[in-house]
Amino acid sequence: MFIPKGNTNYTIKTLQKNNIDISKTDKIFIDFLGYPQAGWVDLKNNVMTKADFLYRLTHNKAALANITIIPGETDYFIYKQIAKKLKIKNFYCNIDEGFLKPDTYKLPIGMKRKNVCKYLYKKSLKWHKSFAKRFFGVWNYKTYKKYLIIASIIQKEAANTKEMKYISAVIYNRLKNHMKLQMDGSLNYGSYSHIPVSAKRIKRDNSLYNTYKHYGLPLSPVCVVSKSALLSAVFPAKVNYLYFLKCGKRTVFSSSYKAHIRNIKRCK
Repeated sequence: MFIPKGNTNYTIKTLQKNNIDISKTDKIFIDFLGYPQAGWVDLKNNVMTKADFLYRLTHNKAALANITIIPGETDYFIYKQIAKKLKIKNFYCNIDEGFLKPDTYKLPIGMKRKNVCKYLYKKSLKWHKSFAKRFFGVWNYKTYKKYLIIASIIQKEAANTKEMKYISAVIYNRLKNHMKLQMDGSLNYGSYSHIPVSAKRIKRDNSLYNTYKHYGLPLSPVCVVSKSALLSAVFPAKVNYLYFLKCGKRTVFSSSYKAHIRNIKRCK
């Protein structure tokens, strides 16, 4: 139950408007117990005595749920998590993909959709602005978005933070040489976040996320990014790598197609 800020009389009036069986005479008992908790309060049960209700109204803490947003995840799965934990059907936010700040948020169960979105957007905006101003001196989302897109592909492709700057270098080098990125990570967008990319999928997917078919970067990020991925997008390694492949637990980089083919054979 949501209890607005205000004195006890205001709380009683608000609860009465919501058809809660409470009257001004209950104020005596409330004053004896303390004062109503402001914000979200977990009453534990749907049915209880008046005395239990007033006690919980003055003593119980908010019913909170942990919403964990991890780097590499897409809004599709993040929103499904929020919908389930906060009990909000068909939850969504009008926030750009990849913009949410990775973190664990403690949000009250029953919080309205618009308030959840507003809270997440403010937290994320503050995080991105801080990063941009530190490394660019200004906040310009149109310019910043390019690095966010690159960081999201790095996030999907990298096995660890150490190799992020090298994958970043491959992205920049391929763009510079007018080569298609040809990266599986760009196809792990939306509901495809956890689905391995197959040759069949590459052939059938005609979206701009398919960097096997289209030149340049996708029009938007493919997932939430970590600070390490963002740093790598801004500061790529100074190497001339153009290719890489995952070989066991490590990633092998190369500067020519001939060397890349040789690495594939060795890995097999």
